Amino acid sequence: MRAMNTPDADDILVDDLPAPRHSRRLAVVTETYPPEVNGVAMSMARVVDGLNRRNHDVQLIRPRQPARMDTAGSGVPAIDEVLTKGLPVPLYPNLRMGVPSKRALVKLWSLKRPDVVHIATEGPLGWSALQAAQHLSLPVTSDYRTNFHAYGKHYRLGLFAKPIMGYLRKFHNRCDATMVPTEAMRALLTERGFERLTVVGRGVDTQRFDPARRSDAMRASWGAGPDDLVLGYVGRLAPEKNLGVVLAAYDAVKALQPRARLVFIGDGPMRAELAARAPDAVFAGSRSGDDLAAHYAGLDLFLFASLTETFGNVTTEAMASGCAVVAFESAAAGELIRSGVNGWLAGPGREADFVAATRVAALDADARRAAADAARATARRLDWADITARFEGVLEAAIARTEPRVSLGRLQPAG
Repeated sequence: MRAMNTPDADDILVDDLPAPRHSRRLAVVTETYPPEVNGVAMSMARVVDGLNRRNHDVQLIRPRQPARMDTAGSGVPAIDEVLTKGLPVPLYPNLRMGVPSKRALVKLWSLKRPDVVHIATEGPLGWSALQAAQHLSLPVTSDYRTNFHAYGKHYRLGLFAKPIMGYLRKFHNRCDATMVPTEAMRALLTERGFERLTVVGRGVDTQRFDPARRSDAMRASWGAGPDDLVLGYVGRLAPEKNLGVVLAAYDAVKALQPRARLVFIGDGPMRAELAARAPDAVFAGSRSGDDLAAHYAGLDLFLFASLTETFGNVTTEAMASGCAVVAFESAAAGELIRSGVNGWLAGPGREADFVAATRVAALDADARRAAADAARATARRLDWADITARFEGVLEAAIARTEPRVSLGRLQPAG
């Protein structure tokens, strides 16, 4: 079977990592992958594609997706894709999670031993991969990509926040290295007892996400003329995305500019509630590829109020698309945006400041256009090739640290 060849987000860079020495045999384990639409899936696809382009022998292990979605067999010929059983993810029925598979993975990796195992997600499949890798004395790296513990207050799971954080800490501290997307996340997790953290940012496809895709015809379909202000949000329509703040900001702008429009791009359980609260808003549904890029380019101001992101790929996609961004000072926005220069920031949780920043950006067209141009320039520095090289460096460092523990004869490079 073959893997996806899906290009995608950032360049928050960090540690000096050793240069890779030669091609390796890499096992990548993830419980989400395209055509599933989320930041983890899309960014992992870019990393897998990049590693393959750098001549590594990549084995991708993921749950089998529903037949209507799964397109395994199209994509990069050199990638060996191993599909496992999958179950729907609670609260996210369109996503799948793996099932415990330690025995199968031990058998798989005993027959074809990888140089390193990289685990992108901490679900049942990820935990099985960690156990199997340690059983075989394989080096293991991981990603910290989703703030599961931060979702508790949005889904009445607050009592589980500490146990979830305890599980995540236990999981990642058993790895030789854990990659996080920002310096702020590294500092936060270090305070909580996580070890061996290294920052590897995310890139963005500036050829796909480009202001040149702006379409007056698309804007007209939203009820907006060429000079009307269009505010937008891209992502899941769900409680953890803090969309009430987006509506408050829109109401403040609408009072000053009655022709302003609000466009929601994405879908989720809050769609009906949002439609009732903002009956004049446009709901464009889920979009992907060049179609998604054209929707971004049609926006003038991108509103992102989420406080649960580890990164937030939509921030860099909006910046690359020439949208001025208003966000809280966290995740990617906190690392990449200089307030008043290439976007606007409000202190985390300071909702009145978020609304005020949106109002400022909406009223000053010259400042908004200048911020949009500067945002595009920032995004152009976030090259996926650089991100893949840093990711590769973390894998290589993990192999080097493990080699003294394992006989050299058991660590054969690919080829």
